[in-house]
Amino acid sequence: MRWDAKRRLPLRPCVSSNGHRSRSRRRAPFLITMLKAIAQDLHAVFERDPAATSRLEVVLTYAGFHALLAYRLAHWLKEHQVPFLPRAISQLARWLTGIEIHPSAKIGCGFFIDHGMGVVIGETAEVGDHVTLFQGVTLGGTGKERGKRHPTLGNHVVVGAGAKILGGITIGDNVKIGANSVVLKSVPPNSTVIGVPGRIIKSQGERLPDATMDHTNMPDPTADRFAALEMELIELRKQLENQDSNRSR
Repeated sequence: MRWDAKRRLPLRPCVSSNGHRSRSRRRAPFLITMLKAIAQDLHAVFERDPAATSRLEVVLTYAGFHALLAYRLAHWLKEHQVPFLPRAISQLARWLTGIEIHPSAKIGCGFFIDHGMGVVIGETAEVGDHVTLFQGVTLGGTGKERGKRHPTLGNHVVVGAGAKILGGITIGDNVKIGANSVVLKSVPPNSTVIGVPGRIIKSQGERLPDATMDHTNMPDPTADRFAALEMELIELRKQLENQDSNRSR
């Protein structure tokens, strides 16, 4: 069992209610599997949210946790080909929490939605283990094509507030996506992405933290480029001034 470096809490082995990326291949009874998945989702809140003070508070007041409860049930019903009811549960959860998760989406264990309002997860989206989404995140499609049209997120991915990940692309393990980024192309593991459209500013570096996103220290390549252009202009002005002074002599 591994330990979270920040909160010193163990990262539990994954036993997902839908079997996605699960380390256990044995089929447990529905109730036991569901309870294990819910326990992992609850545990994830305390791993990644310092504001969480008690299990009762999380169970009663965390919209992201409520949305996951509804999703786990709706997904199980969808997998067993129950008509209408999965979508009804999904829409009820959307109305109550502001979070829309399609019952056909595949979500691994230890999933955490922070604040959550405005989060949308599409029908063919796949989410790995120990993933964190902030408010306003969209895992959406880019058109009316059929088949795999929503993104696949690896393990330990962190997606900042307002980010949009669109299309049937793949986001590798340990990727961090900055707030309000729009990601339209696949991203390799151990990368950091920011901007519109999303640009990779760090790739194949050392492993990123499991569930932290330091928004205040994210690099800004556009500002860096403007600073470089300003320095070039200063150098050119100095050269022109030197040429004028030499001519005046």
